[in-house]
Amino acid sequence: MAKPTAKIIISISGMSCASCVSSIEKALRSFKGVISANVNFASERAMVEYDPAVTDIAAIKMVVEATGYSVIHSASQQLLSSHGPHDHEKMVREKEIRDLRNRFFGALIFSLPLLYYMFHVLFKWPLPEFMMRNAATIEFLLATPVIILGSIFFKRGIFSLIKTRTANMDTLVSLGVGAAYFYSLWLTMAIWRGNNFYGMADLYYEVAAFLLTFILLGKYLEAMARGRTSAAIKKLIGLQSKTALVIKDGREVEISIEDVRVGDIIIVKPGGQIPVDGTVVEGASSVDESMVSGESIPVEKQIDAKVIGATINKTGAFKFRAEKIGSETFLAQVIRLVEEAQGSKAPVEELADKIAAVFVPTVVLLSLGSFVLWFFVGHNFTFALTSFISVLIIACPCALGLATPTAVMVGTGLGAQRGILIKNAAALQLASRLNVIVFDKTGTLTVGEPMVTDVIPIESAPMLQRSSSNLLRLAAIAEKRSEHPLAEAILKKAKNEGVVISEPEQFNSLSGKGVEAFTNGERILLGNRQLIMDAGLSLKEIEDQLTKLENQGKTVVLVARSQQLLGSPTIVGLIAVADTIKPDAAEVVSQLKKLGCEVVMLTGDNRRTAEAIARELEIKRVVAEVLPADKATEIKEFRAAGKITAMVGDGINDAPALAEADIGIALGSGTDVAIETGTIVLVKDDLKDVVVAVKLSRYAMRKIRQNLFWAFIYNVTGIPIAAGLLYPLTGFLLNPIIAGAAMAFSSVSVVTNSLLMKRFRP
Repeated sequence: MAKPTAKIIISISGMSCASCVSSIEKALRSFKGVISANVNFASERAMVEYDPAVTDIAAIKMVVEATGYSVIHSASQQLLSSHGPHDHEKMVREKEIRDLRNRFFGALIFSLPLLYYMFHVLFKWPLPEFMMRNAATIEFLLATPVIILGSIFFKRGIFSLIKTRTANMDTLVSLGVGAAYFYSLWLTMAIWRGNNFYGMADLYYEVAAFLLTFILLGKYLEAMARGRTSAAIKKLIGLQSKTALVIKDGREVEISIEDVRVGDIIIVKPGGQIPVDGTVVEGASSVDESMVSGESIPVEKQIDAKVIGATINKTGAFKFRAEKIGSETFLAQVIRLVEEAQGSKAPVEELADKIAAVFVPTVVLLSLGSFVLWFFVGHNFTFALTSFISVLIIACPCALGLATPTAVMVGTGLGAQRGILIKNAAALQLASRLNVIVFDKTGTLTVGEPMVTDVIPIESAPMLQRSSSNLLRLAAIAEKRSEHPLAEAILKKAKNEGVVISEPEQFNSLSGKGVEAFTNGERILLGNRQLIMDAGLSLKEIEDQLTKLENQGKTVVLVARSQQLLGSPTIVGLIAVADTIKPDAAEVVSQLKKLGCEVVMLTGDNRRTAEAIARELEIKRVVAEVLPADKATEIKEFRAAGKITAMVGDGINDAPALAEADIGIALGSGTDVAIETGTIVLVKDDLKDVVVAVKLSRYAMRKIRQNLFWAFIYNVTGIPIAAGLLYPLTGFLLNPIIAGAAMAFSSVSVVTNSLLMKRFRP
C-alpha cells in the first residue's frame, strides 16, 4: 500500500533566472522526505510533494531559505484557497514592484548626468573645465548611489555563489557591473594620488551605472508583466465571499466565511452572493452561475436544488444548508487546480532547465575567454574589459526561464476562465499533440437518459385510435405504475404533450416482456415483440417499421388494445425510445476531424445501438459491448500503437480509461471519481469545450515555441557579438550599456508575447 503524501505550495521571492530554479529544486529534491519538487520561475512558486511522516512544512521552508531565497508564505493543499496567504502574498508582490520602481527612478536620476560625460568622450560635446578637472570624483559620486540602489543583485548573486556554489543571473550582473565599477574606482584612486596617465576615457562609471539602471527597469517591467500572467487566479480569489448571513438561535447573524460550518442554514437575499456550496431548503430564485458555466442565462433554483459558492442570486430569496465549506467548495477546488497547473512544468520546459543549469557557468567562461583572447592578441586592457563585461551582461537566462512557464500560466488561466480546468502543464502540452480522441457514448455523446423519439400510430387501427396523443395516453396509463426506465421516458413525453393520464384499475408486470393494464373496461398491452406474439398477434404489417427503428439503435415498445377485457387485442402503434445524441455532438466530431484527430466511440452498449449513433455522428471506428474494466485495455492498445490518446467520459466506469489515457477529459456533470481522475475537466459539461481545449493547447504550445526560439536566438546571436565577433570585419564592438538594455528587454518581450495569448478566441 502506497504511503500517504502531502503537497505544499511555497511562494518565493528573490529568484532572478532559471538558474535560481535549478538551485532551489536541487536543494529540495535532495532533502530527506521530499518526493518531488517543481519550481516555477514565472509564478515564483514551488510545488513540493513530501512524506509527512519524514518531514514537515517548516523544514521544507528552511531548505528554501538556506539556499538564499525568501519564503513569502507556505500553504498545504487544504489551505491553498484561504484569503490570508493570498492577501499576504499580494502585499509582498506589490511591495516588491514598488521597491523596484523606486530603485529604478533613483538610479535614473544619478545616471543621467553621467550620460553627458559619455557623450563628451564619444561625440566631443563641450564640458566645463571644473567638470573636466574633477571628472573622476564627480563620476564616482554619481555612480556609487546607483551601485547601492542595485546592491540587491550583488547580494543575491554573490550569496548564491557562496551558499549553493551555483551561479545565476545576478552573479553575471555582479561580475559585469562590479568589474566596470571597481576597475573605475581603482583608476580613480590612482588619479587622486596624482597619476596623470589615466583620464576620463578610461573610466567605466557610466557603464556600471547605466547597466544597473537598465537592469532595474527590466526587472520592474518584468515584475509588473509577470503579475498579469496570474490574473486568472486573482479573479477567482476575488470571487470568494467574505461573509455569510446565517440563522443562529432563530436570528439572522452575519459571520465571517471562515466561521461557516457544515449544516448551517444560510439566507441569500436578492442580489446577494452565495457564500458556500449547499442545497436549497426553502424558497426559490434564479441564480447567475456564469462564473461556473460561462453561460449568462440564470438557472432556476427550487427546494433540493444544489447551489455553488460565489454565484450570484438574482431575484428571489431562499435558504440553503451549507454542505461544502473552505477548501471543499467548488471554487476552492478550481483555484487549487489552477494553482497546481500553473506551478507544474511542461515536458518541454525540461530542455530549458537543463540548458539553464549550465548556462551561467558557460557564459562566465566565455567572457573570460573573450577577455584573454583580445588582451593577448594585442588590444589594451580597456578593450578586453569591454568585451568581458558585454558578454556577461547580454547573456540572459531570464528569457529562457520565462519562455515556458509564462505561457503555461496564461494558457491554464484562460482555460479556467472558460470552464476548462487543465490540471497540469504536461496535460497542456500533450493535448496539443493528440491524434486519437475516444468518446464514451452514454452521457458523453448522448444525453444519458432515455427519451421518446417516435410515436407511430398504426394505419389499420380503429379510426379513434389513429392519433399520437391517444397512443401516448394508452402507453402512459399502462406505464404509470411501472418503475422501468422506459416508463419514465413515456410518462415524461405524455406530460410534456399535455396528455391526461388516468390511474389504471389493475396493473401486471410481465417479466422480460412488458406490462398489462386495465382501465375503463379496456385491456392495454405494452412491451416487446414476444409479448405481442404471445397475445396471438402478427407483426407482419409493422415489421418494416419495427426493423427500421431498431436499426437506428432505438428500443421499440409495441402498444396493443382490446375494448373488452377478454377480447382479442389489436396493435395500435409503436413507440421508440432512445438515448438521444447531444445537440453539439456532430459539430464537435466534425471539428476534431478538421484538427487532424481520429474520433473513436467506446461503449458498453450493444453494437447495433452504438453503430447507429456512430453513423449519425460520422464516427468510423466503434468499440462496443466493452466491460468497464476492459475500457482501459482498449485505451492501452491505442497508446501501444504510438497514438497520443485522449479519453472523454463522465461516469465511474470511465475512470480507469481516463487514468490510462495520455489525457483524461472528464465532463463536469460526471461523477467525482471521473473528475478526480481526468487531467482536464470541462466544468460546463459542454462537448464543444473538447475542441476549445485542443485549440487552446495548440495555441499555448505555439507561443511557447515562439518564446523559446527568441530566447535561444537572442543568446546565440547576442553573445558572439558581445564577444567581438564583428570587430575584425566591421570594427564594431558592442557597448556594455547597449548589451544591458538588450538583456533587460529580452525578458520583457518574452513575457509580453505570453500575455498576448489573452487575445485567444476559440
